[in-house]
Amino acid sequence: MLETLNDFLSGKLLIVLIVGLGTYFTVRSRFVQIRYFGHMFSVFKDSVRSQSGQLSSFQALMLSLAGRVGAGNIAGVGIAVTLGGPGAVFWMWVTALVGMSSSFFECSLAQLYKRADGDGLYRGGPAYYIQHGLKLKGMAIVFSVLLLVTYGFAFNGLQSFTVTHSLQNAFGFDPQITGIALAVLLGLVFFGGIKRIASVSDLLVPVKTLAYIGVTLYVIATQIEHVPAMLETIIKSAFGLDPAFAGLLGSAIVMGVKRGVFANEAGLGSAPNVAAVASVQHPASQGVVQAFSVFLDTFVICTCTALLILLSGFYTPGFEGDGIVLTQNSLAAVVGDWGRIFVSVALSLFVFTCILYNYYLGENSLRFLAGRSRPVLLVYRGLVLALIVWGSVQNLSTVFAFADITMTCLAFVNLIALAMLVKVGLRVLRDYDDQRRAGIKTPVFDAAKFADLDLDPEAWPVAPRVDSLTDTGVQPLPAHH
Repeated sequence: MLETLNDFLSGKLLIVLIVGLGTYFTVRSRFVQIRYFGHMFSVFKDSVRSQSGQLSSFQALMLSLAGRVGAGNIAGVGIAVTLGGPGAVFWMWVTALVGMSSSFFECSLAQLYKRADGDGLYRGGPAYYIQHGLKLKGMAIVFSVLLLVTYGFAFNGLQSFTVTHSLQNAFGFDPQITGIALAVLLGLVFFGGIKRIASVSDLLVPVKTLAYIGVTLYVIATQIEHVPAMLETIIKSAFGLDPAFAGLLGSAIVMGVKRGVFANEAGLGSAPNVAAVASVQHPASQGVVQAFSVFLDTFVICTCTALLILLSGFYTPGFEGDGIVLTQNSLAAVVGDWGRIFVSVALSLFVFTCILYNYYLGENSLRFLAGRSRPVLLVYRGLVLALIVWGSVQNLSTVFAFADITMTCLAFVNLIALAMLVKVGLRVLRDYDDQRRAGIKTPVFDAAKFADLDLDPEAWPVAPRVDSLTDTGVQPLPAHH
Protein backbone atom coordinates (compact mmCIF):
# COMPACT_ATOMS: atom_id res chain seq x y z
CA MET A 1 0.00 0.00 0.00
CA LEU A 2 2.85 2.37 0.88
CA GLU A 3 4.56 1.60 -2.42
CA THR A 4 1.38 2.27 -4.46
CA LEU A 5 0.71 5.53 -2.64
CA ASN A 6 4.35 6.55 -2.99
CA ASP A 7 4.35 5.83 -6.73
CA PHE A 8 1.32 8.06 -7.22
CA LEU A 9 2.52 10.92 -5.02
CA SER A 10 6.21 11.09 -5.91
CA GLY A 11 5.93 9.56 -9.38
CA LYS A 12 3.04 11.66 -10.70
CA LEU A 13 1.83 14.43 -8.37
CA LEU A 14 5.35 15.56 -7.42
CA ILE A 15 6.41 15.84 -11.07
CA VAL A 16 3.43 18.04 -11.94
CA LEU A 17 3.92 20.23 -8.86
CA ILE A 18 7.68 20.68 -9.02
CA VAL A 19 8.06 21.13 -12.77
CA GLY A 20 4.72 22.90 -13.31
CA LEU A 21 4.95 25.45 -10.51
CA GLY A 22 8.72 25.81 -10.99
CA THR A 23 8.04 26.79 -14.61
CA TYR A 24 5.30 29.19 -13.46
CA PHE A 25 7.68 30.87 -10.98
CA THR A 26 10.34 31.05 -13.70
CA VAL A 27 8.03 32.84 -16.14
CA ARG A 28 6.53 35.19 -13.52
CA SER A 29 10.02 36.20 -12.33
CA ARG A 30 11.20 36.75 -15.91
CA PHE A 31 13.68 33.88 -15.61
CA VAL A 32 15.33 35.18 -12.44
CA GLN A 33 17.74 32.22 -12.31
CA ILE A 34 19.09 33.10 -15.76
CA ARG A 35 18.98 36.91 -15.40
CA TYR A 36 20.93 36.75 -12.16
CA PHE A 37 23.20 33.82 -12.96
CA GLY A 38 26.32 35.98 -13.25
CA HIS A 39 25.21 38.04 -10.25
CA MET A 40 25.04 34.85 -8.16
CA PHE A 41 28.83 34.62 -8.11
CA SER A 42 29.30 38.18 -6.83
CA VAL A 43 26.60 37.70 -4.17
CA PHE A 44 28.27 34.41 -3.18
CA LYS A 45 31.64 36.18 -2.88
CA ASP A 46 30.14 38.92 -0.68
CA SER A 47 28.16 36.45 1.45
CA VAL A 48 31.01 35.71 3.86
CA ARG A 49 30.59 38.98 5.73
CA SER A 50 27.98 39.29 8.46
CA GLN A 51 26.95 41.55 11.29
CA SER A 52 28.66 40.88 14.60
CA GLY A 53 27.10 37.92 16.39
CA GLN A 54 24.89 36.93 13.46
CA LEU A 55 25.27 34.06 11.02
CA SER A 56 26.49 35.13 7.60
CA SER A 57 24.80 34.39 4.31
CA PHE A 58 27.78 32.13 3.51
CA GLN A 59 27.24 30.10 6.70
CA ALA A 60 23.55 29.71 5.84
CA LEU A 61 24.59 28.57 2.36
CA MET A 62 27.05 26.01 3.78
CA LEU A 63 24.33 24.75 6.12
CA SER A 64 21.86 24.37 3.25
CA LEU A 65 24.53 22.66 1.13
CA ALA A 66 25.10 20.30 4.06
CA GLY A 67 21.62 19.01 3.31
CA ARG A 68 21.49 19.45 -0.46
CA VAL A 69 24.86 17.80 -1.08
CA GLY A 70 24.36 14.37 0.44
CA ALA A 71 23.61 10.74 -0.33
CA GLY A 72 21.34 11.87 -3.17
CA ASN A 73 24.39 13.11 -5.07
CA ILE A 74 26.07 9.70 -4.86
CA ALA A 75 23.43 7.01 -4.35
CA GLY A 76 20.54 9.03 -5.81
CA VAL A 77 22.27 9.65 -9.14
CA GLY A 78 23.26 5.98 -9.30
CA ILE A 79 19.65 4.93 -8.74
CA ALA A 80 18.40 7.41 -11.37
CA VAL A 81 20.84 6.10 -13.99
CA THR A 82 20.17 2.46 -13.08
CA LEU A 83 16.38 2.71 -13.34
CA GLY A 84 16.01 5.52 -15.88
CA GLY A 85 19.11 5.26 -18.04
CA PRO A 86 21.40 8.20 -18.96
CA GLY A 87 18.37 10.31 -19.96
CA ALA A 88 17.42 10.63 -16.28
CA VAL A 89 20.37 13.02 -15.87
CA PHE A 90 18.82 15.45 -18.38
CA TRP A 91 15.55 15.51 -16.43
CA MET A 92 17.53 16.13 -13.24
CA TRP A 93 18.93 19.21 -15.00
CA VAL A 94 15.44 20.38 -16.04
CA THR A 95 14.18 19.90 -12.49
CA ALA A 96 17.11 21.91 -11.14
CA LEU A 97 16.70 24.71 -13.69
CA VAL A 98 13.06 25.40 -12.80
CA GLY A 99 13.82 24.53 -9.17
CA MET A 100 16.28 27.42 -8.97
CA SER A 101 13.36 29.86 -9.29
CA SER A 102 11.32 27.93 -6.68
CA SER A 103 14.31 28.06 -4.34
CA PHE A 104 14.71 31.78 -4.97
CA PHE A 105 11.11 32.48 -3.95
CA GLU A 106 10.94 30.17 -0.94
CA CYS A 107 14.26 31.42 0.51
CA SER A 108 13.46 35.10 -0.16
CA LEU A 109 10.09 34.69 1.59
CA ALA A 110 11.77 32.86 4.48
CA GLN A 111 14.07 35.87 4.91
CA LEU A 112 11.19 38.32 4.59
CA TYR A 113 9.04 36.69 7.29
CA LYS A 114 11.85 35.56 9.62
CA ARG A 115 11.56 36.22 13.36
CA ALA A 116 14.13 37.13 16.01
CA ASP A 117 14.32 34.11 18.35
CA GLY A 118 15.24 35.93 21.57
CA ASP A 119 18.78 34.53 21.55
CA GLY A 120 20.17 37.13 19.18
CA LEU A 121 19.56 34.96 16.10
CA TYR A 122 16.76 34.46 13.58
CA ARG A 123 14.37 31.66 12.76
CA GLY A 124 12.09 31.23 9.80
CA GLY A 125 10.91 28.97 7.02
CA PRO A 126 7.68 27.91 5.35
CA ALA A 127 5.80 27.56 8.65
CA TYR A 128 6.59 31.21 9.38
CA TYR A 129 5.62 32.59 5.97
CA ILE A 130 2.46 30.48 5.98
CA GLN A 131 1.46 31.84 9.39
CA HIS A 132 2.52 35.46 8.94
CA GLY A 133 2.07 35.77 5.18
CA LEU A 134 -1.11 33.73 4.65
CA LYS A 135 -2.49 33.83 8.22
CA LEU A 136 -3.10 30.06 8.05
CA LYS A 137 -1.90 28.78 11.43
CA GLY A 138 -3.33 25.27 10.90
CA MET A 139 -1.52 24.86 7.58
CA ALA A 140 1.71 26.05 9.23
CA ILE A 141 1.32 23.44 12.00
CA VAL A 142 0.72 20.67 9.44
CA PHE A 143 3.89 21.69 7.60
CA SER A 144 5.95 21.75 10.81
CA VAL A 145 4.75 18.29 11.88
CA LEU A 146 5.54 16.86 8.43
CA LEU A 147 9.01 18.45 8.49
CA LEU A 148 9.72 17.15 12.01
CA VAL A 149 8.68 13.59 11.14
CA THR A 150 10.41 13.52 7.73
CA TYR A 151 13.74 15.19 8.46
CA GLY A 152 14.04 15.21 12.24
CA PHE A 153 13.39 11.48 12.58
CA ALA A 154 12.88 9.31 9.47
CA PHE A 155 15.70 10.63 7.25
CA ASN A 156 18.17 10.63 10.15
CA GLY A 157 17.58 6.93 10.76
CA LEU A 158 18.01 6.21 7.06
CA GLN A 159 21.22 8.26 6.83
CA SER A 160 22.65 6.39 9.82
CA PHE A 161 21.93 3.01 8.17
CA THR A 162 23.48 4.19 4.90
CA VAL A 163 26.79 5.35 6.38
CA THR A 164 27.32 2.52 8.87
CA HIS A 165 26.78 -0.17 6.24
CA SER A 166 28.92 1.65 3.70
CA LEU A 167 31.78 1.71 6.25
CA GLN A 168 31.17 -1.95 7.05
CA ASN A 169 31.53 -2.86 3.36
CA ALA A 170 34.66 -0.74 2.91
CA PHE A 171 36.48 -1.34 6.21
CA GLY A 172 34.64 -4.13 8.05
CA PHE A 173 33.53 -1.80 10.88
CA ASP A 174 30.77 -3.09 13.21
CA PRO A 175 27.63 -1.02 12.35
CA GLN A 176 26.54 -0.81 15.99
CA ILE A 177 29.91 0.56 17.15
CA THR A 178 29.96 2.98 14.21
CA GLY A 179 26.41 4.06 15.07
CA ILE A 180 27.34 4.80 18.69
CA ALA A 181 30.47 6.74 17.61
CA LEU A 182 28.38 8.71 15.10
CA ALA A 183 25.80 9.53 17.78
CA VAL A 184 28.49 10.76 20.20
CA LEU A 185 30.09 13.04 17.58
CA LEU A 186 26.72 14.40 16.50
CA GLY A 187 25.63 14.96 20.10
CA LEU A 188 28.68 17.18 20.69
CA VAL A 189 27.53 19.35 17.77
CA PHE A 190 23.77 19.27 18.54
CA PHE A 191 24.25 20.59 22.06
CA GLY A 192 26.23 23.56 20.75
CA GLY A 193 23.15 24.93 19.01
CA ILE A 194 22.80 26.48 15.57
CA LYS A 195 26.10 28.38 15.81
CA ARG A 196 28.11 25.19 16.35
CA ILE A 197 26.13 23.36 13.63
CA ALA A 198 26.87 26.24 11.23
CA SER A 199 30.57 26.31 12.20
CA VAL A 200 31.01 22.57 11.63
CA SER A 201 29.15 22.79 8.31
CA ASP A 202 31.30 25.80 7.39
CA LEU A 203 34.37 23.58 7.83
CA LEU A 204 33.19 20.23 6.42
CA VAL A 205 30.96 21.21 3.49
CA PRO A 206 33.69 22.91 1.39
CA VAL A 207 36.10 20.04 2.17
CA LYS A 208 33.71 17.25 1.21
CA THR A 209 32.40 19.11 -1.86
CA LEU A 210 35.77 20.13 -3.30
CA ALA A 211 37.36 16.71 -2.62
CA TYR A 212 34.50 14.86 -4.32
CA ILE A 213 34.40 17.24 -7.30
CA GLY A 214 38.20 17.01 -7.61
CA VAL A 215 38.28 13.20 -7.80
CA THR A 216 35.34 12.96 -10.21
CA LEU A 217 36.84 15.68 -12.42
CA TYR A 218 40.05 13.64 -12.54
CA VAL A 219 38.08 10.67 -13.88
CA ILE A 220 36.29 12.91 -16.40
CA ALA A 221 39.63 14.43 -17.50
CA THR A 222 41.12 10.98 -18.16
CA GLN A 223 38.14 10.20 -20.43
CA ILE A 224 37.67 13.71 -21.83
CA GLU A 225 37.55 12.55 -25.46
CA HIS A 226 34.39 10.54 -24.67
CA VAL A 227 32.55 13.34 -22.83
CA PRO A 228 30.87 14.96 -25.90
CA ALA A 229 29.51 11.58 -27.03
CA MET A 230 28.27 10.81 -23.51
CA LEU A 231 26.49 14.19 -23.25
CA GLU A 232 24.86 13.40 -26.60
CA THR A 233 23.73 10.03 -25.21
CA ILE A 234 22.23 11.74 -22.16
CA ILE A 235 20.20 14.16 -24.31
CA LYS A 236 19.09 11.53 -26.85
CA SER A 237 18.08 9.10 -24.11
CA ALA A 238 16.04 11.82 -22.40
CA PHE A 239 13.71 11.86 -25.41
CA GLY A 240 13.83 8.14 -26.25
CA LEU A 241 16.04 8.71 -29.33
CA ASP A 242 18.85 6.35 -28.29
CA PRO A 243 17.92 2.77 -29.30
CA ALA A 244 19.72 1.25 -26.30
CA PHE A 245 17.52 3.19 -23.87
CA ALA A 246 14.35 3.73 -25.96
CA GLY A 247 12.22 1.70 -23.54
CA LEU A 248 13.23 3.82 -20.56
CA LEU A 249 11.70 7.17 -21.62
CA GLY A 250 8.98 7.17 -18.94
CA SER A 251 11.39 5.92 -16.28
CA ALA A 252 13.97 8.54 -17.29
CA ILE A 253 11.51 11.37 -16.68
CA VAL A 254 10.12 9.95 -13.42
CA MET A 255 13.51 9.00 -11.95
CA GLY A 256 15.16 12.21 -13.16
CA VAL A 257 12.57 14.42 -11.50
CA LYS A 258 12.20 12.30 -8.37
CA ARG A 259 15.93 11.90 -7.69
CA GLY A 260 16.57 15.48 -8.78
CA VAL A 261 14.13 16.80 -6.20
CA PHE A 262 15.60 14.53 -3.54
CA ALA A 263 19.12 15.75 -4.36
CA ASN A 264 18.60 19.53 -4.58
CA GLU A 265 15.44 19.88 -2.42
CA ALA A 266 14.25 22.93 -4.38
CA GLY A 267 10.59 23.55 -3.57
CA LEU A 268 10.39 21.05 -0.71
CA GLY A 269 10.43 23.75 1.95
CA SER A 270 13.50 22.41 3.77
CA ALA A 271 16.24 24.86 2.70
CA PRO A 272 14.22 28.01 3.63
CA ASN A 273 14.52 26.99 7.30
CA VAL A 274 18.28 27.53 7.18
CA ALA A 275 18.17 30.39 4.64
CA ALA A 276 16.19 32.42 7.20
CA VAL A 277 18.96 32.37 9.84
CA ALA A 278 21.34 34.58 7.82
CA SER A 279 21.82 38.27 8.45
CA VAL A 280 21.50 39.95 5.04
CA GLN A 281 20.80 43.41 3.62
CA HIS A 282 17.91 42.30 1.43
CA PRO A 283 15.73 39.13 1.45
CA ALA A 284 16.26 38.61 -2.29
CA SER A 285 20.03 38.35 -1.89
CA GLN A 286 19.59 35.17 0.14
CA GLY A 287 17.21 33.92 -2.56
CA VAL A 288 19.94 34.47 -5.15
CA VAL A 289 22.53 32.64 -3.01
CA GLN A 290 20.21 29.67 -2.45
CA ALA A 291 19.35 29.45 -6.16
CA PHE A 292 23.11 29.20 -6.74
CA SER A 293 23.28 26.26 -4.30
CA VAL A 294 20.72 24.36 -6.43
CA PHE A 295 22.93 24.95 -9.47
CA LEU A 296 26.02 23.74 -7.61
CA ASP A 297 24.24 20.67 -6.28
CA THR A 298 22.75 19.37 -9.53
CA PHE A 299 24.55 20.92 -12.50
CA VAL A 300 27.98 20.45 -10.93
CA ILE A 301 28.02 17.63 -8.35
CA CYS A 302 25.25 15.37 -9.70
CA THR A 303 26.62 15.79 -13.24
CA CYS A 304 30.10 14.82 -12.01
CA THR A 305 28.66 11.63 -10.47
CA ALA A 306 26.65 10.83 -13.61
CA LEU A 307 29.65 11.28 -15.92
CA LEU A 308 31.82 9.23 -13.54
CA ILE A 309 29.32 6.35 -13.81
CA LEU A 310 28.75 6.62 -17.56
CA LEU A 311 32.43 7.08 -18.53
CA SER A 312 33.80 4.31 -16.31
CA GLY A 313 32.71 1.49 -18.60
CA PHE A 314 31.30 -0.34 -15.57
CA TYR A 315 27.68 0.70 -16.18
CA THR A 316 25.72 -1.21 -18.83
CA PRO A 317 22.01 -1.04 -19.72
CA GLY A 318 20.02 -3.30 -17.42
CA PHE A 319 22.52 -3.00 -14.54
CA GLU A 320 21.04 -4.32 -11.30
CA GLY A 321 22.33 -3.10 -7.96
CA ASP A 322 22.10 -0.14 -5.60
CA GLY A 323 23.33 3.35 -6.37
CA ILE A 324 26.20 3.34 -3.88
CA VAL A 325 27.67 0.11 -5.27
CA LEU A 326 27.38 1.45 -8.83
CA THR A 327 29.24 4.66 -7.95
CA GLN A 328 31.89 2.80 -5.91
CA ASN A 329 32.57 0.26 -8.66
CA SER A 330 32.56 2.94 -11.37
CA LEU A 331 35.28 4.91 -9.59
CA ALA A 332 37.24 1.75 -8.79
CA ALA A 333 37.13 0.75 -12.46
CA VAL A 334 39.13 3.90 -13.29
CA VAL A 335 41.37 4.59 -10.28
CA GLY A 336 41.63 1.19 -8.60
CA ASP A 337 40.24 -0.26 -5.38
CA TRP A 338 40.94 2.88 -3.36
CA GLY A 339 38.00 4.38 -5.27
CA ARG A 340 35.57 2.27 -3.21
CA ILE A 341 37.18 3.51 0.00
CA PHE A 342 37.04 7.12 -1.22
CA VAL A 343 33.32 6.87 -1.99
CA SER A 344 32.66 5.41 1.48
CA VAL A 345 34.63 8.19 3.19
CA ALA A 346 32.96 10.86 1.02
CA LEU A 347 29.56 9.36 1.77
CA SER A 348 30.36 9.41 5.51
CA LEU A 349 31.14 13.13 5.37
CA PHE A 350 28.06 13.78 3.24
CA VAL A 351 25.84 11.88 5.66
CA PHE A 352 27.36 13.48 8.78
CA THR A 353 26.61 17.00 7.55
CA CYS A 354 23.20 15.88 6.23
CA ILE A 355 22.22 14.66 9.70
CA LEU A 356 23.26 18.02 11.17
CA TYR A 357 21.02 19.72 8.60
CA ASN A 358 18.13 17.31 9.20
CA TYR A 359 18.45 17.76 12.96
CA TYR A 360 18.25 21.55 12.64
CA LEU A 361 15.14 21.33 10.44
CA GLY A 362 13.48 19.23 13.12
CA GLU A 363 14.58 21.62 15.87
CA ASN A 364 13.25 24.60 13.92
CA SER A 365 9.88 22.84 13.54
CA LEU A 366 9.85 22.00 17.23
CA ARG A 367 10.57 25.63 18.15
CA PHE A 368 7.63 26.70 15.99
CA LEU A 369 5.32 24.12 17.59
CA ALA A 370 6.45 24.25 21.23
CA GLY A 371 8.26 27.58 21.59
CA ARG A 372 11.53 27.81 23.52
CA SER A 373 10.83 24.89 25.87
CA ARG A 374 14.24 23.50 26.84
CA PRO A 375 12.91 20.17 28.22
CA VAL A 376 11.14 19.48 24.91
CA LEU A 377 14.32 20.32 23.00
CA LEU A 378 16.41 17.99 25.20
CA VAL A 379 13.93 15.14 24.67
CA TYR A 380 14.09 15.74 20.89
CA ARG A 381 17.89 15.63 20.91
CA GLY A 382 17.86 12.39 22.91
CA LEU A 383 15.33 10.78 20.54
CA VAL A 384 17.34 11.75 17.45
CA LEU A 385 20.57 10.31 18.91
CA ALA A 386 18.78 7.10 19.95
CA LEU A 387 17.30 6.78 16.45
CA ILE A 388 20.77 7.18 14.91
CA VAL A 389 22.08 4.28 17.02
CA TRP A 390 18.99 2.15 16.29
CA GLY A 391 19.02 3.04 12.60
CA SER A 392 22.64 1.91 12.30
CA VAL A 393 21.59 -1.73 12.74
CA GLN A 394 18.07 -1.66 11.30
CA ASN A 395 17.02 -1.64 7.64
CA LEU A 396 14.53 1.20 7.69
CA SER A 397 13.22 0.74 4.14
CA THR A 398 9.60 0.87 5.34
CA VAL A 399 10.32 4.01 7.34
CA PHE A 400 11.99 5.51 4.27
CA ALA A 401 8.97 4.67 2.08
CA PHE A 402 6.78 6.47 4.63
CA ALA A 403 9.21 9.42 4.72
CA ASP A 404 9.08 9.64 0.92
CA ILE A 405 5.31 10.13 1.21
CA THR A 406 5.58 12.79 3.93
CA MET A 407 8.32 14.53 1.90
CA THR A 408 5.96 14.74 -1.09
CA CYS A 409 3.24 16.13 1.20
CA LEU A 410 5.79 18.70 2.42
CA ALA A 411 6.42 19.80 -1.16
CA PHE A 412 2.68 19.96 -1.80
CA VAL A 413 2.00 22.24 1.20
CA ASN A 414 5.04 24.45 0.51
CA LEU A 415 4.44 24.87 -3.23
CA ILE A 416 0.77 25.76 -2.69
CA ALA A 417 1.87 28.37 -0.13
CA LEU A 418 4.47 29.74 -2.57
CA ALA A 419 1.84 30.01 -5.31
CA MET A 420 -0.42 31.95 -2.91
CA LEU A 421 2.45 34.24 -1.89
CA VAL A 422 3.92 34.74 -5.37
CA LYS A 423 2.76 38.38 -5.55
CA VAL A 424 4.61 39.18 -2.32
CA GLY A 425 7.70 37.40 -3.64
CA LEU A 426 7.49 39.40 -6.87
CA ARG A 427 7.27 42.66 -4.86
CA VAL A 428 10.50 41.73 -3.09
CA LEU A 429 12.13 40.81 -6.42
CA ARG A 430 10.98 44.07 -8.10
CA ASP A 431 12.43 46.09 -5.22
CA TYR A 432 15.74 44.26 -5.66
CA ASP A 433 15.60 44.70 -9.46
CA ASP A 434 14.87 48.43 -9.17
CA GLN A 435 17.83 49.02 -6.86
CA ARG A 436 20.12 47.01 -9.11
CA ARG A 437 18.99 49.01 -12.16
CA ALA A 438 19.64 52.21 -10.22
CA GLY A 439 23.28 51.16 -9.91
CA ILE A 440 23.17 50.04 -6.27
CA LYS A 441 25.62 47.14 -5.99
CA THR A 442 24.22 45.81 -2.70
CA PRO A 443 20.45 46.53 -2.46
CA VAL A 444 19.13 47.35 1.01
CA PHE A 445 15.65 46.35 2.18
CA ASP A 446 13.39 49.23 3.32
CA ALA A 447 10.71 47.74 5.57
CA ALA A 448 8.66 50.96 5.30
CA LYS A 449 7.79 50.00 1.70
CA PHE A 450 6.31 46.75 3.01
CA ALA A 451 4.45 48.17 6.02
CA ASP A 452 1.28 46.30 4.99
CA LEU A 453 2.99 42.94 5.65
CA ASP A 454 3.32 41.19 9.01
CA LEU A 455 7.10 41.55 9.39
CA ASP A 456 9.14 41.34 12.57
CA PRO A 457 10.45 44.83 13.44
CA GLU A 458 13.44 43.23 15.20
CA ALA A 459 14.40 41.40 12.02
CA TRP A 460 13.57 44.25 9.63
CA PRO A 461 13.49 47.53 11.59
CA VAL A 462 11.83 50.51 9.93
CA ALA A 463 14.34 53.36 9.61
CA PRO A 464 13.05 56.56 11.30
CA ARG A 465 11.92 59.25 8.89
CA VAL A 466 14.10 62.38 9.14
CA ASP A 467 12.76 65.86 8.27
CA SER A 468 14.93 67.24 5.46
CA LEU A 469 15.22 70.70 7.04
CA THR A 470 16.12 69.31 10.45
CA ASP A 471 18.66 67.01 8.84
CA THR A 472 20.48 70.05 7.42
CA GLY A 473 20.48 71.84 10.76
CA VAL A 474 17.66 74.24 9.81
CA GLN A 475 14.67 74.22 12.16
CA PRO A 476 11.29 73.98 10.41
CA LEU A 477 8.97 76.98 10.71
CA PRO A 478 6.05 76.76 13.15
CA ALA A 479 2.79 75.63 11.57
CA HIS A 480 1.08 79.09 11.64
CA HIS A 481 3.83 80.52 9.44
